[in-house]
Amino acid sequence: MRMVRCLWLAVLLMGMGSAEAMAGKADVVDVKVTREPAGTYRFDVTVSSDDTGWDKYADRWDVVAPDGTVLGTRVLAHPHETEQPFTRSQPGIAIPADVTSVTVRAHDKAEGYGGAEMNVALPAR
Repeated sequence: MRMVRCLWLAVLLMGMGSAEAMAGKADVVDVKVTREPAGTYRFDVTVSSDDTGWDKYADRWDVVAPDGTVLGTRVLAHPHETEQPFTRSQPGIAIPADVTSVTVRAHDKAEGYGGAEMNVALPAR
């Protein structure tokens, strides 16, 4: 019986460590993509993060091609402590014709990347 309790305690502690590892990251929770008349794309990205001030906040989000190339970045100029989640847009992102889907990821000034990302299909050309 003691061995079973030790195993359950180990599993519980491992799970808590995983939750802590994800805490504090900036998460992408929604993405809307629109094809613009010029052939570029507008991204409306909703981010959820536990901004606490200038030392810890979601400071940008990226549009990334399947091969890892960053196609566009929206810089977030200030913390959003009282506006969560929040949506910001970036028009004019050029995407190569052979790319049909992208990943959108958010970056936290203190925690870096690692939060929830979203893979999105591009509207038909």
